[in-house]
Amino acid sequence: MGLNDFPDEPPADIEAERQQAYAEGQEAATRGLSETHEAEIEAMAEAHRGELDALKQKHEAEVAALMAVKFREIAAEVARAVSDGAATAIAPVLSESVAQASIANLARLLEEAILEGAAGPITVKGPAALFERLQSEIASGSGLLRHVEADDLDLSVDVGEAALVTRISAWTASLKKVLE
Repeated sequence: MGLNDFPDEPPADIEAERQQAYAEGQEAATRGLSETHEAEIEAMAEAHRGELDALKQKHEAEVAALMAVKFREIAAEVARAVSDGAATAIAPVLSESVAQASIANLARLLEEAILEGAAGPITVKGPAALFERLQSEIASGSGLLRHVEADDLDLSVDVGEAALVTRISAWTASLKKVLE
C-alpha cells in the first residue's frame, strides 16, 4: 500500500473547530465560575450562620444574666413585702402581749408594796383602759388606787420614793422603727 492508498479525509473546517472549542471553553469557564460562586455563597452562608449563632448565644447569656438580677430583685421585694405584712399583722398582737405583761408586772409590784404597808393612796397616771386592766389584776388594795388620765401609752405609779413605769411606749417606738 502506498501513500495514496488512504482514504481522503475531508478538509478540516477551522471555523467550526474554533466555534466548538469556544463553546467548550465557555462551558468549562461557566461551570468553573458557577462552582466558585456556589462555594463562595456557601462560605458566606456558613459565616452568617456562625455570626447568628454567636449573637444568639450572647443574647441568651445577657437575657439569662438580666433575668437572674431581676429574679433576685423580685425575691428581695417579695421578702420585704411579706416581712412588712407579717410585722404589721403581728404588731398589734405583740403590743397587746407586751401591754398585758407590763400590767401584770406592775400589778405584782404594787401588791407587794401594798402588802408591805408602804403604800397609802397610790396615784396611777396613764390611759383609763390600762388603769382598769391594772385594777382588775390587783387582788387586794385596789381601793387605794387613784387614776389621773394622761395621754401617754405608759402607766406610771409613785409608791413612796419609788416610781414604777411600764415601758409600753418605748417598746411601741422600737417596733415602729423596725417596721419602717
